[in-house]
Amino acid sequence: MRRSTALLSDRGLGEAEGDARFLLLGILGLETRDLLVDGDRRLAADEAAALDAALARRLAGEPVARILGAWEFWGLPFRLGPDTLVPRPDTETLVAVALAAAAGRTAPPRCLDLGTGSGCILTAILHELPAACGIGVDRSEAALRVARHNAVANGIGERAAFLAGDWCDAIGGSFDLIVSNPPYIARDVIPTLDREVRTHDPAAALDGGADGLDAYRRILEGVRRGDLLARGGTLAVEIGFDQADAVRMLARAAGFTERGLHRDLAGRDRVLSFDCPDGPYNRSQGCLTLR
Repeated sequence: MRRSTALLSDRGLGEAEGDARFLLLGILGLETRDLLVDGDRRLAADEAAALDAALARRLAGEPVARILGAWEFWGLPFRLGPDTLVPRPDTETLVAVALAAAAGRTAPPRCLDLGTGSGCILTAILHELPAACGIGVDRSEAALRVARHNAVANGIGERAAFLAGDWCDAIGGSFDLIVSNPPYIARDVIPTLDREVRTHDPAAALDGGADGLDAYRRILEGVRRGDLLARGGTLAVEIGFDQADAVRMLARAAGFTERGLHRDLAGRDRVLSFDCPDGPYNRSQGCLTLR
């Protein structure tokens, strides 16, 4: 631990101690308690080689989560892939908003996660709502395979379906919760992002078009056009820290009523939630359907 921390610190990595701990535990398959009760155990040659290889990747700028191929979100373990974002603590705000919206419902909520990626948002919601079911949609079949694995590994596989599609285009039916953490970085901003993000996160999960709002336009239009949000339901989307007003205007133009702006633990604008759009509603309480 001391050696790994020193190596990372000398390279100027700000989270050197934490990164060293995550790598040591993850690469060697240990728990924190192992460091306490067996911390003076000498590593076997293959263990030392594996740890050195992981440290070399970190020193080259690869994020710890990418090296381990897994990360924790909402207290649950999630496998990652090249087509999935690393789950970030800020996105837990979206889960909390969805759970608050589901509180007090008499019927089990039906959930839709648009741009599901690793499936972490949908899986976390269904894990907390044992009677709920849901669908995760993504354009990447590789990401969907990861999401399916994560749903099964976290015990909610029988209540989750995953569909390859372009936002709302392949979905029919009525949902009580619709959530999304869409790509929202303006295209010309991506080259200025931290190197770990721009070189290791999938571009399709970052690129929100010229103004960063393309995905919100598609989502709002698709939900309204398809009558996907049930009466009394909630649409909640993660946003960039400076996008609240712009997304509000898009939602208002599409007929949605804002329910609230929610901030993350750092106090930054993070999630906007909305009620049903004006106009006809799909009141079906039956099974979810796929077009």
